[in-house]
Amino acid sequence: MALTHFDGKGDAHMVDVSDKPVTSRIAVAETHIKMQRETFDIITEGRAKKGDVLGVARLAGIMAAKRTADLIPLCHPLPITKVSVELTPDPDLPGIRIEATVKTTGQTGVEMEALTAASVTALTVYDMAKAVDKAMEIGGLRVLLKDGGKSGRFEAS
Repeated sequence: MALTHFDGKGDAHMVDVSDKPVTSRIAVAETHIKMQRETFDIITEGRAKKGDVLGVARLAGIMAAKRTADLIPLCHPLPITKVSVELTPDPDLPGIRIEATVKTTGQTGVEMEALTAASVTALTVYDMAKAVDKAMEIGGLRVLLKDGGKSGRFEAS
């Protein structure tokens, strides 16, 4: 299997998707951010000095999905039709589990947009809570689901 972002000479290039059919596409990505119990309590109880950590992080993730092509050099700018970001407090981590869903109707998939949304959501949680916990750890970033287009459906095990 060949990497699609390199031409025959090995030079990086943007993949030509002009011959691909326009189809409905979806991608879901997840990540999590672990933190000290005290930090978890501050966030879930709404006591963070910077405000509503989860609400701001959700908006940051949505905005990031829309800016993915500005951040990833060979990513196509896409007409995104939906972005949702779910943040679920998990006392067992302790921390926040993040799931980002992105949809489009287009000629290429939205996996990068979902991964970017999840990443920036976690980074925003870190930014808003770093004053009390610089040791927070972001991990587990992956695509859970991708559907639509020539390669069909992928679901993580």
